[in-house]
Amino acid sequence: MMLRYPEAQAITRFPPYHWFGYYDMPCWDASGRYVLSLGVSFQERQPTGDDVALIGLSDLETGAYRVLTETHAFNWQQDCFLYWLPSDPARKIVYNDRVGERFVSIVLDIGTGEKRLLGPAINDLGMGGTRAACLNLARIAEMRPGYGYAGLADPWAVEAHPAEDGVRVLDVDTGRDRLIVSMRQVVEALGCPDYLADAKVWFNHTLFNPTETRLAFLCRMRGSGERGWRRTVMLTVDPDGGNLRQTLPGPVVSHFDWRNEREILAWTSVEGQGTHFFLIDDRTGATQVVAPDLLTEDGHCSYSHNGRWILTDTYPDPDDLCRTLKVYIPAEDREVVVGRYLSPPPFVNERRCDLHPRWSPDDRTICFDSVHEGHRQVYLVDTSLQA
Repeated sequence: MMLRYPEAQAITRFPPYHWFGYYDMPCWDASGRYVLSLGVSFQERQPTGDDVALIGLSDLETGAYRVLTETHAFNWQQDCFLYWLPSDPARKIVYNDRVGERFVSIVLDIGTGEKRLLGPAINDLGMGGTRAACLNLARIAEMRPGYGYAGLADPWAVEAHPAEDGVRVLDVDTGRDRLIVSMRQVVEALGCPDYLADAKVWFNHTLFNPTETRLAFLCRMRGSGERGWRRTVMLTVDPDGGNLRQTLPGPVVSHFDWRNEREILAWTSVEGQGTHFFLIDDRTGATQVVAPDLLTEDGHCSYSHNGRWILTDTYPDPDDLCRTLKVYIPAEDREVVVGRYLSPPPFVNERRCDLHPRWSPDDRTICFDSVHEGHRQVYLVDTSLQA
């Protein structure tokens, strides 16, 4: 049977190959007219420290596409942590680059072309645009290829739990940053359990809550000679480093999103309840399973801006190699399958093209990355949920 796809419109064209990346970064500007993306001349291998990606802008009203600048710090999964600057969302973007022997963040005025060095490379920009979270992306590149940046060595590569490496918070206005939680501090806060005794630690995936009053992040660990990771723990902390809390002990913690300033939706394991999407109260630790009969697999989850829907995707079905794009409606305990998209080899492992679906500002349209036409491009599809 011929595979049929729903009406999804490509807003980028080959050549080159385009994508945006992670599901919790806003590719749209506040008006919904412009969408950011990256473009490169290859798709069959991992980026190296010598590769360059073009940062481009699609105008959804005119169909025009223009290149804004380039970056030497990017990956397939999370691009260059490309954001619209919330304080000036029509004119300025923030992205990571490599300058000399540093991974840095840069603010670009897309009207004038003026650039400003912001600080160290970011891993998340708060919704208010006042704070950014920073991680050691060279360490991530070593420990989990595909999520860090190639080209620089980790200064603490020989240390399992470095006291000088961890989560940094950057003040966007002043450009000042400071270490708020170190890897050694987390190991000590967890009580130095047996599963950490011979394991090397790294941090991954930071995300501020909507009010920028709490920051969630993942701590992962691997023993010598092991593959993958032994365990993942989610922690939350105040932006000044106070009130560090183990929110989810694992061993499984994957994709997540803040529902509001205190609740987190996450794919995780809870003792006695199995592995599902759970809603977790950051203050009390209470957990509630979400749609166990419908959302049965891990996916890149995010709440709509109106808070009424959960957008997510799946990994390829082993039978037809298709990824499913879906929306769950909690008030009705119902899911809507938006589309299914082919994702064949060689797009596997670190080179895979996850859909990473992202809401438009008005929640009417979904933007996603896909290879169902044979090459990596950025697509839009109408959800029709507001009709």
